Amino acid sequence: MQDIPEEILSQIKSLQRGEITEYYVYTHIAKRTKDAGNRKILLKIASQEKHHSDIWSQYLGRAAKPKKGLILYYRILTAIFGYTFALKTMEKREDKAKTDYHEIAKYVQEAIAISQDEEDHEKELIGMLDEERLSYVGSMVLGLNDALVEISGTLAGLTFALANTRLISLSGLITGIAASLSMAASEYLSERADNNPKALKSSLYTGVAYVITVTLLILPYLLLSDPYIALGVMLGVVVFVIFFFNYYVSVAKDLPFGKRFGQMAIISIGVSAISFGIGILVKLLLGVDI
Repeated sequence: MQDIPEEILSQIKSLQRGEITEYYVYTHIAKRTKDAGNRKILLKIASQEKHHSDIWSQYLGRAAKPKKGLILYYRILTAIFGYTFALKTMEKREDKAKTDYHEIAKYVQEAIAISQDEEDHEKELIGMLDEERLSYVGSMVLGLNDALVEISGTLAGLTFALANTRLISLSGLITGIAASLSMAASEYLSERADNNPKALKSSLYTGVAYVITVTLLILPYLLLSDPYIALGVMLGVVVFVIFFFNYYVSVAKDLPFGKRFGQMAIISIGVSAISFGIGILVKLLLGVDI
């Protein structure tokens, strides 16, 4: 075996540890996957990752230790956001890794085959991922977007009209609960009309997304005494929720992030600004002074 330059050895060590770490990640996700077909593919990929690590070990003369922190990180991602998001995040991380397999192949003849396996992983993953929650993204978007527009607008208008955080939060909470029930019922009837056998589950995703969004938007008014500071924090929460949700969807479903984020942010902030103006007019016209 020819001597391997230190620079190439460093890359091989990084690849070796990455492969064994991904072996444990894929194995863990496979155990949590209910679909037998998905589980079989995940275990196959896990086996390949282990095989790759063993090949690198032959050239390094020692086995690699996995990155326990990274394994824990992907376990948390899987538990919270589902395996689709976790695996797509891991694949994107692999894409960013700067590895010249052709250069390594000068010293490790299996390097090109390993590189091809890595490309096949991504294709297989994209073809197999059919996580249930992602089939309800449309329902979640409906509930989340409607709550962002309606409740942020309502709270902005009430902020100037009432200028009392307790009254604003109470009014917003009542409005939010009623609207979430209305949205869930409307989604159920709409899906039933389309003969969707999962109409009830679709409506639940819509309603839950709505309730969670309402809770996040009202929270600043419950925690802060100044209504205008609460309004500013609430608008910050709006932007954060839009950013977080669109990032999740863009990663899990390979959709563009910037345009979707911009559209939702402009609509929600715009409606809030208009509603705030309406609140001013209502207070002036009706002579409300609380």
